[in-house]
Amino acid sequence: MTPFASLADLPQQLHQPVVRDLAWVLLSPPMLSTTPWPQRHPLSASHWRRSPGALADWLLRLDRDSSTLANWLAQSSVRRLGLYYERLWQFALQAAPGIELLAANLPIRQNGHTLGELDLLLRDDEGEHHLELAVKLYLGPESSSGELPVQWLGPGSHDRLDIKLDHLSQHQLPLSARGEARAALAELDLAEAKAALWIGGYLFYPWPQQCSAPLGANPQHLRGRWLHRSDWPRFVAQSTEGCWQPLPRPAWLAPARVETSELWSTETLQDWFEALPPETNAQLLVRLQAGSQGAWREAERVFLVSDQWPAQPPEQADT
Repeated sequence: MTPFASLADLPQQLHQPVVRDLAWVLLSPPMLSTTPWPQRHPLSASHWRRSPGALADWLLRLDRDSSTLANWLAQSSVRRLGLYYERLWQFALQAAPGIELLAANLPIRQNGHTLGELDLLLRDDEGEHHLELAVKLYLGPESSSGELPVQWLGPGSHDRLDIKLDHLSQHQLPLSARGEARAALAELDLAEAKAALWIGGYLFYPWPQQCSAPLGANPQHLRGRWLHRSDWPRFVAQSTEGCWQPLPRPAWLAPARVETSELWSTETLQDWFEALPPETNAQLLVRLQAGSQGAWREAERVFLVSDQWPAQPPEQADT
């Protein structure tokens, strides 16, 4: 499902957080293997696909000096995880040999009203493409099978897998073929573009209950677990050896790497947990294990949600 399976372990070898995130974006498997529209890796026709070592070398050079990536990200305010994900893709596609990035976030308008944006328009050896990107984190049900996408919610319970797929297939992906898009495409010397999607992210399974993966899930999808706050002491007592600590939202993409000097003590974690407001937003925590060169590496991740989660019915699909 990804053209760079041989580089799967590379993100954990990188030191710079933004470069690790970039590598994760490019190398991680998609969440789904069956989608309502074709799924296409944005680099599937890049010269990097034929020479994965060249991609690895590029990422390693960035890890030694990440200033160009940092400067690129600083050009716009990136607060939402989904926008950060898109910006990382844009940076890579501008550098990828054999790829011509024609436009990103291209607005399609009618009579002064914006109908939507096309995430990516690019040209490669296989033609012209309109690609929609998404990075999602969904939590499975604790009282039903989990096979239906409607049962998988975002950590804020305002998002749902079936809603996102419907929005992609009914609005975002058909947009480039609508008559209203012709003028915008013509300015890029495009008559049409083949539409496809790419969805990255993680699926989180309930603890201590179990559920199945949603229908269409990639067997190699990235995964974690989730639990209610009242279950945390019992969960930690039963967990495998390692150190737990929370990750700030901007660090939710790539597997965590923490230096020994930044490692939380058991007391710090307990103080943090006890200070959490009862209705706080979902918190992502990782269990870290000692690695080489003094760094601790993520071994698993969990979402800690309030005892009242999900608080309300999902309403929208945007991250």
